[in-house]
Amino acid sequence: MDMNDRSIRSVVVVGGGSAGWMTAAALANAMPTGCAITLIESEEIGTVGVGEATIPPIRVFNQMLGLDEAEFLRRTKGSFKLGIQFVDWARPGRRYFHPFGTYGRPFDTVHVHHYWQRAQAAGKVDSLDDYCMAWAAASAGRFAPPVQDPRNILSTYDYAYHFDAGLYAAFLREYAEKRGVVRIEGRIADVQCEARRGFVASVQLQDGRQVPGELFIDCSGFRGLLIEGALKTGYEDWTHWLPCDRAMAVPCESAGEFTPYTRSTARTAGWQWRIPLQHRTGNGYVYSSKHLSDDEAAATLLANLDGKALADPRPLRFVTGRRRQVWNGNVIAIGLSSGFLEPLESTSLHLIQAGIAKLLALFPDRDFDPLVRDEFNRIAANEVERIRDFLILHYHLNTRQDGELWRYCATMPIPDTLQEKIRHFRSHGRLVQREYDLFGAASWLAVHVGQLNTPERPDPLIHYRDVDGDAWLGKLKDAAAAAARQLPTHQQYIERLCRVGT
Repeated sequence: MDMNDRSIRSVVVVGGGSAGWMTAAALANAMPTGCAITLIESEEIGTVGVGEATIPPIRVFNQMLGLDEAEFLRRTKGSFKLGIQFVDWARPGRRYFHPFGTYGRPFDTVHVHHYWQRAQAAGKVDSLDDYCMAWAAASAGRFAPPVQDPRNILSTYDYAYHFDAGLYAAFLREYAEKRGVVRIEGRIADVQCEARRGFVASVQLQDGRQVPGELFIDCSGFRGLLIEGALKTGYEDWTHWLPCDRAMAVPCESAGEFTPYTRSTARTAGWQWRIPLQHRTGNGYVYSSKHLSDDEAAATLLANLDGKALADPRPLRFVTGRRRQVWNGNVIAIGLSSGFLEPLESTSLHLIQAGIAKLLALFPDRDFDPLVRDEFNRIAANEVERIRDFLILHYHLNTRQDGELWRYCATMPIPDTLQEKIRHFRSHGRLVQREYDLFGAASWLAVHVGQLNTPERPDPLIHYRDVDGDAWLGKLKDAAAAAARQLPTHQQYIERLCRVGT
């Protein structure tokens, strides 16, 4: 035996659901030998399961595991997603689309949106959405994967999925167990910590069984059984910026259009999501308990469904924010145990994925080097704060007058990091990127413009360009519309690829 080998030989994942089984599957894939991976979960404890809409990086995660897309969508009753439509956010009656992809292909040194802004100010064009291939397809209810030829406008969009998170966890459980992950059914009654370092040594189940480990992954949800319950890590509360603290969730029968996009509709005290799956539609109302009662939220949600409700509305409570350390001692929190951001931009599963990516990139040995831990925590904090700022942008840039929540959000102090981005765009339409920004320039552009943050002046460079921007915009709009007509409908593509059997 190599006395210098400090490799971790046992990992215990506490909690199942999407976070637990995504983590277990990724570890089993990355470490096929030499490390025992155990997952503890209790069927008595439910999972939150609102993370049914995703963003494009989920495809990278599935590809890393070697999952077949058609089988994955069949098993999870999934559908495709080209972006998110926002309804009534800036003001009642206004809609806009946050696309996965870009606004056409660059045709000049100056970005497309500056030419659009100039043409719109002159009354020559209407919505920025018209110049986006993702919206051309989404608005027509059409879908096919993008092509690889960069000269083709059908290469300018990306996609993600809608799926049943519970079925995804079950699919990944099967994957993980085939690769040696051992599942233990049971509820944790106690946590034993070392006297010397304060590390978690083992967990004790209600039936008395002890489960020791060297590295513990806390996927226990909001309660943070290890990261908070045992280690008292602390939590940074962000509800002064993102005041919604409740959600009502309910599935309904499939009805209406089978859209290849998620819809977010602003309500008086929050917003409602609509996520179309193959077998049903997922719905929910995210709201502030200071401005709306649970009963009112449930009634509003049930009154705004496409089809018959398939269950009673399920209440969820949360506190937006992040754990002060995601990695503390020999415990790494992944998923809701690491913090919570409302699912406005479908980042719930992505933050699980990002936690797993950092775990694999900075995997510890038994020394648990503080240098590695601190880097993990630095990256985690930056990642979630950049997403936080993007979510605040939606709320802060509103002109609604129909609810106290919206009036508060429009005038509240916001993080300096976000204020800087808003000022840059308002000044010259410039999109300033920062380290660890998950959402790229096109995403920020969509929300700035959609929420009516109008630049006061164009990019100064546009005055020196001898380009017929109006003509280019016309070609771009026509090309996107024509290309969309070539695609199959979303329903046709699902039927062809992965229709769930009856």
